[in-house]
Amino acid sequence: MTNTAGRTARVALVGDRSPNVVAHTRIPRLLDALAERERLVLDAYWIPSEDAEAADAVHGFDAVWVVPGSPYRSQEGVLSAIRTAREEGIPFLGTCGGFQHALLEFARNVCGLTRVAHAESDPEAEDLLIEPLACSLVGHQGTVTLEAGSLAQSVLGSERTVERYFCKYGPARHLDTLRAHGMRFPGLDEDGHVRMAELPGHPFFLASLFQPELAGDGSRPHPMIRALARAAVAHAAQAEGQPV
Repeated sequence: MTNTAGRTARVALVGDRSPNVVAHTRIPRLLDALAERERLVLDAYWIPSEDAEAADAVHGFDAVWVVPGSPYRSQEGVLSAIRTAREEGIPFLGTCGGFQHALLEFARNVCGLTRVAHAESDPEAEDLLIEPLACSLVGHQGTVTLEAGSLAQSVLGSERTVERYFCKYGPARHLDTLRAHGMRFPGLDEDGHVRMAELPGHPFFLASLFQPELAGDGSRPHPMIRALARAAVAHAAQAEGQPV
């Protein structure tokens, strides 16, 4: 699928851009590679987390990508962007902090767990959905096993994948409640810990604790990033009434 006609798909990159975050420095190269290698041209806009607090911050975009780099300056802005993408059927990708906050948004606004918190931003909270990992995954590379028939398995094209992490926090509790309300956890690490999430029934909603931005040398977009780009192009075409 290429966007050879019609308007260019618009992608919101939600997060606080920093030259010190490797994932952020790689994203422009990955976008260029998508255009050159895949003919998937995206019009990307960086939206700082504080600007994402506006009700219409990501409305009208063809995809929302919540990038690594937590703690975000505005957790509420990030959660608002995720909620808009989830409720309006906008293709969504959450990586590292984006994964953590996708779970937090779903727990609060779908599951009714309004008091759950993230230990990085609210360490004294009584009900932590996201806690410090027993072993930090900063600089770690590990195997993720994918559930057959899942979006994650379809996107990655295999039963297992080896991915790179750069994080210290992960999901700790209430996962059964999130499952009961429709969230799927199709990717587990070697110890059975949740490392990916998706929402069946949504056009494209995928999140990972690992960072696909760090795959290889940054010259070839990871399959998850390619899949988001294809979903964004399809969303743009559908919005204009073009055949997908």
